[in-house]
Amino acid sequence: MAFGTNIRTWFEGQWHAGDIPVMRAADHGIWQGSSVFDGARLFDGVTPDLDLHLARVNRSAAALMITPTVTPEDMLEIAREGLRAYGKHQSVYIRPMYWAVDGSELGIAPAENSTRFALCLEEVPMPPANGATTVTRTRFRRPVLEDAVCNAKAGCLYPNNARMLVEAKGKGFGNALVADAMGNLAESATANVFLVKDGEVFTPIANGTFLSGITRARHIANLRADGIAVHETVLTFDDVHAADELFLSGNFAKVTSVSRFDDTTYKTRKMTDHIRSLYMDWALSA
Repeated sequence: MAFGTNIRTWFEGQWHAGDIPVMRAADHGIWQGSSVFDGARLFDGVTPDLDLHLARVNRSAAALMITPTVTPEDMLEIAREGLRAYGKHQSVYIRPMYWAVDGSELGIAPAENSTRFALCLEEVPMPPANGATTVTRTRFRRPVLEDAVCNAKAGCLYPNNARMLVEAKGKGFGNALVADAMGNLAESATANVFLVKDGEVFTPIANGTFLSGITRARHIANLRADGIAVHETVLTFDDVHAADELFLSGNFAKVTSVSRFDDTTYKTRKMTDHIRSLYMDWALSA
């Protein structure tokens, strides 16, 4: 399924127009789920932290036992070449992907050095800066490393996220807040989460059950440079109810304000909007 429009795909050494077929019926990635991806953004002519996203897809591949075949530096050149087809005012989702072709060990494990790579560009507008969503609890939880490849941005993890979102949508909410194995706050179904309380910012400590995002790290650095206290700590859902503000952090939207968590309504988004301004100022000046 295409995510956006005006698609370009780099595959087997060249750029192609459109959403071209890249996977074969017997590829390990399609029937054993050995695929990874990452996501970055072009907007206003800039690609914040693109190099970090490209480096992470190689780490994700290694975590899923897929042999990376393209260096982050080469990926960066490929992406830059493809992005020249888009104008300064077009917003693009940048998605590098790996998947295994052959299997070993009874076909279950990906075979070493049997990899395909593609990089897909799709024009997708940035969400409006003044937008907001609502969130609710979900009965589904984040797995631990002993259960799943939590240290990779792997396609096989996303059906669990989909269950969370469908449950939340069925209850009339836009997203879900997810617990870790201990029942503490981990993230949302689609992004990392931050709380604001008494002028300070709090986010769940990275405990191996969720990806500690690149955009999350950028917000923490920007806030601390601005003199705002940021705490990476264990947070409960009671903390979420007691917060002054709540927002989500991810590559797709960068900052998403949350107006309501179950029966708790947040009456301000002052810090959230400030954090978005800090990010945009950094991105456009980097």
